[in-house]
Amino acid sequence: MAKYSKEQIIRMVKEENIRFIRMQFTDIFGQLKNVTITASQIEKAVNNEIMLDGSSIEGFTRIQESDQYLYPDLDTFAILPWRQQSGKCARFICDVHNPDTSAFAGDPRGALKRVLAQAAEMGFTFNVGPECEFFLFHTDESGKPTTQTNDEAGYFDLGPLDLGENTRQEICLALEDIGFEIEASHHENAAGQHEIDFKYADALTAADNIMTFKLAVKTIAQDNGLHATFMPKPIYGAAGNGMHTNMSLFDKDGNNVFYDENGERRLSAVARSFIAGILEHVRGISLITNPLVNSYKRLVSGYEAPCYIAWSTSNRSALVRVPAPRGKSTRVELRSPDPSCNPYLAFAVCLAAGLDGIRRGLVPPAEVTENIYDLDSAVRAARGIGDLPGSLEEAIAAFEADTLLTAALGDHVVTQFLAGKRDEWEKYRTRVSSWEIAQYITAY
Repeated sequence: MAKYSKEQIIRMVKEENIRFIRMQFTDIFGQLKNVTITASQIEKAVNNEIMLDGSSIEGFTRIQESDQYLYPDLDTFAILPWRQQSGKCARFICDVHNPDTSAFAGDPRGALKRVLAQAAEMGFTFNVGPECEFFLFHTDESGKPTTQTNDEAGYFDLGPLDLGENTRQEICLALEDIGFEIEASHHENAAGQHEIDFKYADALTAADNIMTFKLAVKTIAQDNGLHATFMPKPIYGAAGNGMHTNMSLFDKDGNNVFYDENGERRLSAVARSFIAGILEHVRGISLITNPLVNSYKRLVSGYEAPCYIAWSTSNRSALVRVPAPRGKSTRVELRSPDPSCNPYLAFAVCLAAGLDGIRRGLVPPAEVTENIYDLDSAVRAARGIGDLPGSLEEAIAAFEADTLLTAALGDHVVTQFLAGKRDEWEKYRTRVSSWEIAQYITAY
């Protein structure tokens, strides 16, 4: 059942004295974009009449076919709670459509909807609970971000050691004002690193929530003179930012189909096949869930980030973990994603892989209960424990070779995403780094 009608939204804009409305959407590479309109244009907005120049958005359309339209999801209407200098501002999260009203093939939100429709045909609803980590850094005298953290605290420390506590609490309150259910927040492992967890939701809502969460974190940090970053590995020698992704499937009656009281580890055959599908496709998935050159500097041994393709019901060194709760809370946690990813595309490929495992009745390999970081390469090879890609270049090759994943996202997204990532890798590959200068310029 819809939360809001067009008429209710038009009335709220007037009664709440809202001055501006942000028509938000996400590009292929996970960057939040928007067209801002004044309140006088609200009727046009709710009737899908706000236009967009798609040729100005990376990966969208060519200049000769640039006209596109923003179709707001009315249920995403929310008044933004943080400070607005020119009056109240609200937002919609939008789908992108072509002039003939058809859905734009390059819209990431649309890509997720297509895979969700496949799940619905199989009788499933896909729920996701993300765990997003971020750093808070000081800024310099020009307001530019530094890599100087604003505290020296560690796991679960509190003030006065945790100097980001007040900012984190302010973020939580702002998010609750726009409908989030915040489950927990705490200081993370590295100095200046934080995590805020919000309740799981259907995958489309969860992806929308991640985009809103990132905006809230960055905006409120900036208001407090700090810079928030979701960069996967901003500091050498410290833990990186992850986005552990908890996934479950429910049937039409609201039952969690991953749970089976009589199954081994109280997991159903469906859950095991879903896990097997993730493991089979995870090397290709990595390009989408870990999309930056920098992502692969987080996925290294020694910092609790997964490097090896294995699963467990408790072992945090495994790539896929099944946390302890059962019943409606039974879920599969993929530990490799980082928060630089486009959540719409990330959830789409994870779901496509899991559904493939279910359709084919795949069975996962034996559970790994030891600390995988302590196993040498020969032991891992003997036990069939593979490696995640070690670089963006490897991930590009793995994704391109996985026809299931490329079909799930569609030709437009795949072509544009690969072109952007190849360009990123080439720029990185040919750039002379400060490490190279320090290492070689005197010695040679």
